[in-house]
Amino acid sequence: MIVNCLSVGLGGFLGSILRYLAGLIPVKTNGFPVTTLIINVLGAFILSIVASLAAKGAPVSPRTVLFLKVGLCGGFTTFSTFAYESAKLIENGSTLSALCYMFASTVLGVLAVFAGQLLTR
Repeated sequence: MIVNCLSVGLGGFLGSILRYLAGLIPVKTNGFPVTTLIINVLGAFILSIVASLAAKGAPVSPRTVLFLKVGLCGGFTTFSTFAYESAKLIENGSTLSALCYMFASTVLGVLAVFAGQLLTR
């Protein structure tokens, strides 16, 4: 149990650092949270690949799956930032941008999962 927790913690540590570094990449956004959108879609894609490979019996230990899915992807992606940025867009009067962001995040995230599953077939 403790080794599993350490695996998740190490993955979360690395995922959080990657998330921070990705946020430092200069991107012209005009107020639209492009970076968070890309991070969350990429995280959904990676998680679906890991989950699909694990479900197919790929030679990956359950601890590695925990490290990658719960730790790395969990630390890298960020629902709380998505929710915060959506609320800020609405508060700042950019309701249409907020709705587009929420729609794009949801649809692209789900499509990324399907793409990851398709890639592992």
